[in-house]
Amino acid sequence: MSKFDEKLAQYKAEMDKLGLSFDADLLTAVTKGLGPSIYKADAETVSGSDQKELDTVKNNFLIKKLGLENGPKLDEAIAAVIEKVGKSNRNKYRAIVYYLLVKELGQESKY
Repeated sequence: MSKFDEKLAQYKAEMDKLGLSFDADLLTAVTKGLGPSIYKADAETVSGSDQKELDTVKNNFLIKKLGLENGPKLDEAIAAVIEKVGKSNRNKYRAIVYYLLVKELGQESKY
């Protein structure tokens, strides 16, 4: 099993643990899109309580990568996703957060 497959299995297990249904192909595509960041402990997770981190998610992923317009809808989507994975959950994996944002905002066609 490759390192990528191990990470993907870890994210799938986390989604199951959280009781979230998911599209395995889309999760794989989103995870691939993150590149080497999934292998770095600090970059692999998202801090739901750090506004600077949430702004980075919004600016670098939602606006730059997905090409969405900045606005309250993006902040609401981020807040909804953080709520889904659990504010107190220490394992807010970037791949899962990004996957849920793609679903929340209906951006599956970008993958």
